[in-house]
Order: sequence, then structure tokens, then C-alpha cells
Amino acid sequence: MLKVGMGYDIHRLEESRKLVIGGVEIPHDKGLAGHSDGDVLIHAIIDALLGACTEGDIGKHFPDGDPKYKGISSVELLSEVRRLVAKMGRIEHIDCTVVAEAPKLATYIDSMRQKLGEVLELSGDKISVKAKTAEGLGPVGEQKAIEAYAVALVDL
Repeated sequence: MLKVGMGYDIHRLEESRKLVIGGVEIPHDKGLAGHSDGDVLIHAIIDALLGACTEGDIGKHFPDGDPKYKGISSVELLSEVRRLVAKMGRIEHIDCTVVAEAPKLATYIDSMRQKLGEVLELSGDKISVKAKTAEGLGPVGEQKAIEAYAVALVDL
């Protein structure tokens, strides 16, 4: 049975943090705040996968208050979710959008798709990553945050 899950995440930008999106470190003067590395794209994908499997959300599986997740790479969290999904079925497709005013992400999209494919054990034609701006609107447009949306198709 095919099931769809949707994920969303937003993180505040702050100084003295590395910017990691889709498992790729991107040069920038600010990074994403978070209990983990703050990878907004991977967090949205995790929520989409968990949603498709009716397994709750990222906070249920990796609570902010748990010290073992402090500073953890979101790639590790995604790998754990991939194992959970694999016990139930198969990931068919991931489609996501990152919304950031800066930095421009177009040159990093292929690296993100490659990294996500490695972690999820999917071929590149099963992962779509797009980058958009907020046209200067809201906290993302004001360069205070970056957000991501993801949809996952899972065969259970």
C-alpha cells in the first residue's frame, strides 16, 4: 500500500554555528540553531517519512531534552529512520524544497541529493531537492531563518 507523508521544519539562523543542509556543510556566516546540527532539510524529510509510516514525528523519536542527541548529525537520525522504514516497507520517492534567502543553494543541490541518496539507500532519480527564496518576506526573507518542506512516498 502506498502512503504519503509530509514534513516541515524551520530553524533560526545564528552566528557561531555551521550551516548544514541536506547533510552538506555550506559556507555561510551563520548556521542553523538546534539541539542537533539543525539540518532543516533532513528534519523535514524525517517527519515526512515518519508521517507516511504513521510513526509520529521527529520529536517523538529524538526528543530535544535527550542529551544523547545534543549536537548529533542529522544524517545519523535519518539513517535510524531509514532503518525503521525498511522494517515496514520501502521508500519510493522523496520530494523537498528548501526556502532560504541566503546563501544561494543551487550549486549544492546535487551534493545534497547524493548525500541523501547514500543515507536513504536510494538512487538519485528517487530524490528531488529544490531551492527557493521567500522574496524578502517573513523571517526567512529577512534572513533570520531557513525552512524546508518534504513529501515522502512509501510502499508499506
